[in-house]
Amino acid sequence: MSKRVAFYTLGCKLNYSETSTISRQFAQAGFDTVNFTDRADVYVINTCSVTENADKKCSRVVREALKHSPNAYIAIVGCYAQLKPEEISNIPGVDIVLGAAEKFQLTEHIADLTKKPKALIYNQEIAHTNEFVPAFSIGDRTRTFLKVQDGCDYSCTFCTIPLARGSSRSDTIENVISQAKEIAASGVNEIVLTGVNLGDFGIRDGKREDRFLDLVKALDEVEGINRIRISSIEPNLLTNEVIEFVASSKRFVPHFHIPLQSGSDKILGLMRRRYRRELYTERVSKIKEIMPDCCIGVDVIVGFPGESREDFLDTYNYLNELNISYLHVFTYSERENTPAAEMPGVVPGSQRADRSKMLHILSEKKRRAFYESQVGKDAEVLFEGDQKEGFMHGFSRNYVKVKTPYDPLLVNDIKTVKLLALGSDGDMEVEEYREVLSH
Repeated sequence: MSKRVAFYTLGCKLNYSETSTISRQFAQAGFDTVNFTDRADVYVINTCSVTENADKKCSRVVREALKHSPNAYIAIVGCYAQLKPEEISNIPGVDIVLGAAEKFQLTEHIADLTKKPKALIYNQEIAHTNEFVPAFSIGDRTRTFLKVQDGCDYSCTFCTIPLARGSSRSDTIENVISQAKEIAASGVNEIVLTGVNLGDFGIRDGKREDRFLDLVKALDEVEGINRIRISSIEPNLLTNEVIEFVASSKRFVPHFHIPLQSGSDKILGLMRRRYRRELYTERVSKIKEIMPDCCIGVDVIVGFPGESREDFLDTYNYLNELNISYLHVFTYSERENTPAAEMPGVVPGSQRADRSKMLHILSEKKRRAFYESQVGKDAEVLFEGDQKEGFMHGFSRNYVKVKTPYDPLLVNDIKTVKLLALGSDGDMEVEEYREVLSH
């Protein structure tokens, strides 16, 4: 009888792509994949460590797994596993912990599923983690997260990712194209490019061999994929050439997610970000100049050490005036072994929470304004398979979320629709389906 394995992924899209690759390795080893809520022989938990909450979630997920299968073998991989393997090994029920370089060798380490008194740890120094391992997600008929880059050579003072994932390294363009063709053959309509520092694509063995623009141009020629979306790209790496190419592209969609982190040049300096507000403004202006309907998402951190109320209001007012579409708001969280954790000017938790709330409200205002600017326009919508209260959802090329009565024949189809009005739930109501493309 086949062994059963279940997976739980915390964190970013990159983690989801890597979990899928590990799941394929288990399938090749003869395991059947089941839902996390089913009884499994092995549970694999892929962890994140961007915030303190991400660390804490790991223990909760382990307890949840053991509720479903008390004698199951528990494997922990991912960023938290690289940073704090000993801490994880002491979580009751954990059997094996694998770091960044070892996580793709998990099936080789679990031939024996006998639970031992002490968890096994396979975790080498992150400085030795320099191999790029390709990955892409499966299981979603509509879109795939395709990993093209890993690691980061930047040294932002708040970030543990270089400690958890190592130095910047990339796949080859040839291999990315091969994977994109494989994804296209599976019937998926949209690829989302992912990486730790996506715009830094092209570094192999410590040397730059390609540019992100070279990759974008090559992917634009892959037949069978109707949409390619860039997940997140640093403003200093989002060049005018990339923006201009996306504007004229056959497959790349008008949607950018560009981390800002702070609208205060003082705070950007303390964070060691590689740009200042003026450059960010230039990038947004360039995008809107040639793609007026482009969706622009922004990452921002509140409560960074040294952020006064005036600094926060500087950020708030800047974002309020900026022609953007939504925010991803992060409350600053102290991380061990980062320079920011030792900085003076700690912002009280209550103030961090208040600032986060203000920006969440601003984000909703920005999103509604962007959606309202699209009312009355035609849009190509890729419909997804989720169903809630008789409705299904989809996304336009420029990331407007629409809803319509559920129809199983619409799943993974692209239709041209007219955007009518915002519903009470904030999603766009549509009419007039007209076939564009389908698999």
